[in-house]
Amino acid sequence: MIVKLSKDDGNRLAPLIAKFRAELKSYKGITAAEDIDAAQEEADEFLTAGFPIYIYEEDGKYVGYIVCKEDGAVWVEQLYVLPNHRGKGIAGALYAAAEELAGGDTLYNWVHPNNDAMIRFLAKRGYSTLNLIEIRKPYQDEISREKICVKNNEFDY
Repeated sequence: MIVKLSKDDGNRLAPLIAKFRAELKSYKGITAAEDIDAAQEEADEFLTAGFPIYIYEEDGKYVGYIVCKEDGAVWVEQLYVLPNHRGKGIAGALYAAAEELAGGDTLYNWVHPNNDAMIRFLAKRGYSTLNLIEIRKPYQDEISREKICVKNNEFDY
């Protein structure tokens, strides 16, 4: 069942955010512990700012969520489903709720280039247009492991 979160639900959302953040770090080869305090702060910030958040509840437990941001367009800030609940249509149901929020229009997504599962998920939903690339200076002592080419441009990654 999909539920839209209220401001009082941050403590139930935080454990999922902590897992999401640890998984994101793993895409860069970083092993990280789940930081529940930072996740709680992030959940509270989302809810205080009024970001629409939909959660998938199964047997009284939160097993997935999607955080959206509305600023003329609807951005998917986070989409996460617990690993043992993947492949059951939960992410699709959450994404459909977000698309409904966007009036059936497209959603905008920031996707980590190593997040093959999310890229495949979006492709199955008809998302294929790349229109933004985030470019930044390397952090101090950051070592890029590979190069990525987009058209005639090569980027460190």
